[in-house]
Formats: sequence, structure tokens, C-alpha cells
Amino acid sequence: MTQQSDQQSRLVVDNDFEVAPVNDRIFGSFVEHLGRCVYTGIYEPGHPTADQDGFRQDVIDLVKELGATTIRYPGGNFVSGYRWEDGVGPKEDRPRRLDLAWHSTETNQFGLHEMAAWLDKTGGNELMEAVNLGTRGLEDALDLLEYANIPGGTKLSEARRANGADKPFDIRMWCLGNEMDGPWQLGHKTAEDYGTLAASVAAGMRQMDPDVELVVCGSSAHSMPTFGTWEETVLQKTYNNVNFVSCHAYYFPDRKADGTRDMASFLASGVDMDGFIKDVAAAIDATKARLKSKHEVYISFDEWNVWYQQEEQSRNPSGIGNWPVAPRLLEDIYSAADAVVFGDLMITLLKNADRVHAASLAQLVNVIAPIMTEPGGPAWRQTTFYPFSLTAKLAKGGTVLEPKLASGTYETAKYGEVPTVNSVAVRGADGSVNVFVVNRSLNEANEFEIALPKGAAFAGASAQTLHEDDIDAKNTLDDQNRVTLHDNDTVAFDAAAGTVRVTLPPVSWTAVRVK
Repeated sequence: MTQQSDQQSRLVVDNDFEVAPVNDRIFGSFVEHLGRCVYTGIYEPGHPTADQDGFRQDVIDLVKELGATTIRYPGGNFVSGYRWEDGVGPKEDRPRRLDLAWHSTETNQFGLHEMAAWLDKTGGNELMEAVNLGTRGLEDALDLLEYANIPGGTKLSEARRANGADKPFDIRMWCLGNEMDGPWQLGHKTAEDYGTLAASVAAGMRQMDPDVELVVCGSSAHSMPTFGTWEETVLQKTYNNVNFVSCHAYYFPDRKADGTRDMASFLASGVDMDGFIKDVAAAIDATKARLKSKHEVYISFDEWNVWYQQEEQSRNPSGIGNWPVAPRLLEDIYSAADAVVFGDLMITLLKNADRVHAASLAQLVNVIAPIMTEPGGPAWRQTTFYPFSLTAKLAKGGTVLEPKLASGTYETAKYGEVPTVNSVAVRGADGSVNVFVVNRSLNEANEFEIALPKGAAFAGASAQTLHEDDIDAKNTLDDQNRVTLHDNDTVAFDAAAGTVRVTLPPVSWTAVRVK
């Protein structure tokens, strides 16, 4: 395709070139016992909207609107010190424990049974359970699997039934620990040690339930010094017994020498995510070839988001006598620019739908989340809520088409020369074309053209855009709807030419639907 000017871009959509069907698990999210994600987030007995189980109905309604699917639980760093049995049985008998990951006190008033019940109320979303391979191992993983998945007739399955769940939870997807490559992780291991442990746990779990889908820990960031060698070592030991390898990535604007934010690089964060995915896919392919295996392993990008890790709200409590219950932690309030980067990351996940078969937005409520709550008060949508919910609505059940995009470029300090526009097209089951596109330019609008598939009959087009002249505009407790989606009235459909044109404002995310 010909190169476009800096203010023009063009996407050619061709039905003959498919990437892959969209796996609904790409729209997963993450609930960790961290800060206020659980307590005063999804679970707050006594709240005006709380049901008989203590679940906030206002949050349930927003989760349904968000369109989240598979929910990863209970961590995250939290799981590496978690004793799952503390969270089952009569609540009055559950122990309080110190959570070393987030320097907090865990009351265990919310556990596996509560999570399963909450998921039923959100529409039957799938539970993706993580096992503790930090302080625990094979025996405890098998105990949890027996408790959760065996119908009855054994000590632990009967204990589940006695605790109120007559039918098994039938959890299909399991994470074999969390970020075990990270020195911050409780029970951190070398690739050699973790790979050996994960291999034994995977084999053992399959002896009990052969149809489980297992996620082995990949690198917790693209920039980890062990990245690459970690994947090769771990996959060599586990490849034929696992279904996924995980990726984790968080993005925020670096500070330049003059103290200002490097927004140009931040807006191109999807470039790094795309490279991360392709590098991990190469490690998977190399291992498959080396082992002469016919087995397929995919990527579970089960932690991703914008996260201001160096800011005050991300600092743990400290002190031997300071172990608060559900403190306000990691409560980033997202801007319009953050939502555009977020939308770009979603586009990148979809573009790699042939390799990424699951993903988990980290996290769901209060903790770097699209949904915020106030204890005893309202729940509201962050700016990032909108690109997630609309993409999930339009892309579920569809097929990603190979993006043939021509765009101008701009220079970044972190990633070099990058495309000004990033876009992906998804063909809906009804034959519609749904195009998601970001304009990364800080200053210039972009005239975006979509060349529609030849021979198809289209009835018209509409577009919604997230953009604010003030890129730092946010939704807050006092102004909950400051940033929302708006109809883009520049959209122009030309049936004879088979094109759609739309103007993309600078720093914007847009969804175009062609019926």
C-alpha cells in the first residue's frame, strides 16, 4: 500500500484475508484481593444496593454493561501467599491473615464460593482460578482442584457440598502461579525451578481432570532481564501439558529530562505490546519445533492496562503494626489520553487474535480499573470503560480481518518511528464491518478512509469517538460523566465507491460500524 501523509490514513478491508475468530476470553478481566477491588468494590454488605449476599448491584450492572467475560481470581501477587481453604466454610470461622504482597490484612470474608456466586449474578462469566506456587505446590493445587471440580464422594468434594455448593464449580482455566519471574514475588523462582514445579503441577492436575486448560507463567514484562530465556526454559519443561503462556504489561508516560511527560511515546504503547506478543509467539514456535510437537500453545495476556506505578497511590502501606483492611491502593483516575492508549492496546490484542486467545484487563473495580466505587456511595465509569465496553459489544463473535493499513508516521523517544494511526477491522457474524482506530497524534486531526470489502452490500455507517480537547480530563466522584463517547458526525458513507470516511481528532479512539 502507498504511504499516506501525516494527516491521512487508509484501511483496506478484505473478507478473503482473515486473522482469526475473536475469542470471547480476550475480553476477560481480573479480580484480586488487592486494595478495594473486592471489599467495598464488588462486595459491600450494608451498601444501599447490596443484595442478600453482600454484592453491590450497582457494580454488577456496570460489569454487565462493560461486557467482561472470563475473570481471573484471586491474584495476582496475592495468590503467592494465599491459602484457599481460609476462604471457604462458615464466615465466622474464617481466619484473618497478613497479605505480604500488599501489606494488608485479609479477612477472608470473600472466597471461592462468593466469587462463583458473584459470577453467576454477572451473567455466568467464566472463572479463571490461580493456584499458589509461591509458598505452595502440587499437593495444594490438587486439593483445590478436587474441592472445585470433583462432583462428590471424596473428602474435599464433600466439604464443598457441605459448604453450600452441591454441584462442582467446574473451573476449566487455571493459572500455574503468578509472575514467578519477578523478584518481588513471594516464593520467586528461577526459570529452571519454576519450570520444574509447573511441569509437575500441570501433570498432576491433568491426572485428576484431563480437560483443564493451564496457563504457565511467562515474563511479567517485556523489559524483564530474563525475558526470552525465561520463556524458552519454562516452555521446554511444560509445553505439552499447558495451553497458554502468560504475558503481563503495564504502560504509563515516562518523564523527560525537563520533567514533562513523554506523551508521544506513551500514545504508542501498543507498539511495545505488539512486539511483546510477537516475541513470545516466536518462543512458542521455537519450542514447538524443537520438541517436534503437534500441540498448540497460545498467549493469555492476563494482565494489561495503563498503570501509574510510580505514583503515590501505588505505594504499599508499611510498618510492622500497619496492616490495614482493604486500603485505597492503585486507585488511578484515568484521563482521556489514558483511555486512548487503552483503546490502542485493545486494538493490538485483536490484531493478534491468532496468538492471543485470552486476556485479562487488570483490574475490574477500584484497582487500576474501569469501574470505581465509593464506600456507601455511587459507582461510576472511568474513561477506560468506554473503549472496552464498545469493543466487546461490537467484536464478540466476530472474525478479525488482516489489517492493511497505510498511515503516516511520527518519531518517539522510546520506540523510534511509529505509525500515527493504529486500526483493526472485525467482521461481525451478521456481515457488518466494525473498525476500531486510534489517532496517536498530539496535535493533528487525521482523515481516515475505510475501503470496504468488494461485492458486499452495506446500508450505512456510524461512528463513536472518545476525544477531549483537554487530554487530561477525567471522570471523578464529583464529575462522573466528564469524559464519554460521542457520535462522530464527520462519518461519510459512499455506497458507490465502497468507502467510509471519518475525521479522527488528535489523541482519539473511534469505533466505526458499517451495517
